[in-house]
Amino acid sequence: MFVYAMIGLENMAFISMAVSLVTYFYGYMNFSLTKSATTLTNYLGTAFLLSLFGGFISDTYLSRFKTGILFASFEVVGYALLAVQAHFQQLRPTQCIASHLGQCEQAENGQEAILFTGLYLIAFGSGGVKAALPALGADQFNEHDPKEAESLASFFNWFLFSFTTGAIFGVTFVNWISLNQGWDWGLGLCTVAVLVATLFLLMGRSMFRNNIPRDSPILRILQVFVVAIRNRNMPLPENTEELHEIHDKEASVATDILQRTDQFRFLDRAAIVRSTLDASELIPAGSWKLCTVTQVEELKILIRMLPIIMSTIFMNTCLAQLQTFTIQQSTTMDRNLLGFQVPGPSIPVIPLAFMSILIPLYDRVLVPFMRKFTGIPTGIRHLQRIGVGLVLSAISMAVAGIVETHRKSVAIEHNMVDSPNPLPMTVFWLGYQYAIFGLADMFTLVGLLEFFYEESSSGMKSLGTGISWCSMAFGYYMSSIVVEVVNKVSNGWLANNNLNRDKLNYFYWLLAGLSIVNLGVYLMCASWYKYKKVNIRQIDGGNNGHDNGEGKIRMSNA
Repeated sequence: MFVYAMIGLENMAFISMAVSLVTYFYGYMNFSLTKSATTLTNYLGTAFLLSLFGGFISDTYLSRFKTGILFASFEVVGYALLAVQAHFQQLRPTQCIASHLGQCEQAENGQEAILFTGLYLIAFGSGGVKAALPALGADQFNEHDPKEAESLASFFNWFLFSFTTGAIFGVTFVNWISLNQGWDWGLGLCTVAVLVATLFLLMGRSMFRNNIPRDSPILRILQVFVVAIRNRNMPLPENTEELHEIHDKEASVATDILQRTDQFRFLDRAAIVRSTLDASELIPAGSWKLCTVTQVEELKILIRMLPIIMSTIFMNTCLAQLQTFTIQQSTTMDRNLLGFQVPGPSIPVIPLAFMSILIPLYDRVLVPFMRKFTGIPTGIRHLQRIGVGLVLSAISMAVAGIVETHRKSVAIEHNMVDSPNPLPMTVFWLGYQYAIFGLADMFTLVGLLEFFYEESSSGMKSLGTGISWCSMAFGYYMSSIVVEVVNKVSNGWLANNNLNRDKLNYFYWLLAGLSIVNLGVYLMCASWYKYKKVNIRQIDGGNNGHDNGEGKIRMSNA
């Protein structure tokens, strides 16, 4: 519950900024429409990419709990800095009144420095939190116990539910505060929210099972490469049981002994026992002369994961458009709802509300139903769940193209192509593409988190969840590249700074077509992937390899 509370509050702040900063950049920092979109996607991409660094720190130097607290502190400072800039007019340019006439005051270097320092402190902090929190929560369950494995599957669903609930408050309440009471109030509220989230996590300090950081996962990977290259001329033994493995580790430590697989056989050379080695040299695991089969398999798993993560990147490129160009679409449409003017950045509440209803139904109805047929704790395989999300993503982009075509036809029909007034077309037309993509996110995001957590070895859980967030990071980076390339190749589909004259519908249809191609690539990668097989060294007493409890080790196969 402490993890759920923290991720909900932290994500309330993060998502409120993710969907509204493009408006802040465009209307308050006087960035162009394209620069606003690329600045936002670069910032979001960096935030998710830094989850790799957070995962590395969590697995190697700090516990997941300490990592969450430390990185959340950086996030608080970042929000506070942006709130100060929003409050004092001299720290930002004069608000642009006639942007279409090119009469805007440009932000000074010092003003931009404050902006980007605050942004990337938030990105740094959020990256660490997103790497540590899913793994910290999942660590409270023993994934090798059948009953707890079902609870672990539910944890990721309810993690997404908390993530979504926080986002709902972010895109509605926090955005309304920002747009109506001032950006300084909205950013100040984000500062307080993340501070309170950190205190929530601190309240559960004595209750958590905490991982014990050991040797660096990056170092173990490098050792396998180095030893395999050193032994490149040595023949592999016909009996693979002769490859080096340690089966009698200390009784106080639980270890997953990974079974050898036939893929990437070259790496098996890292586990060849040289006859010149003394027995005393076989004791240390992970030396620069000899590696264990488990250590080799850790690297093989990581290599097998790379095509999966790379084939899900494009979906997040599509997601970036819903947080940039679709928000700009909403500002051109009628946002009246029963006399209340809906803020444009609050439109994503449609898929979020949809997800908040569907996640409990999925977890409590669909998963148990599918479990009866498949016998899998999660109902369906993680890779199957990700594939469903990719299909829905392609459909969402096609629908977005249709809606944008209709929006432009309304502008032309009412002679409002260059008018700053809202079109006589309700903003809730955008709900169709948002709702479908919300479903896609429900399947893919949780599928990735589960997949990378469960497939990663015990010493790389945080790094594994960090890798899963990297799909979003590279998706946002690719969005910036795609927008620039499309503008050049298409002779300015998105370069007019006026959506009524741009060809955003063509851009959406291009993304839909590329999403179908990407789906085909993913299906090939998923069919090639081999799930890991483990000999589990479990400690009686259920401490699952953490630092609270003792017991005897028993061996089993999974």
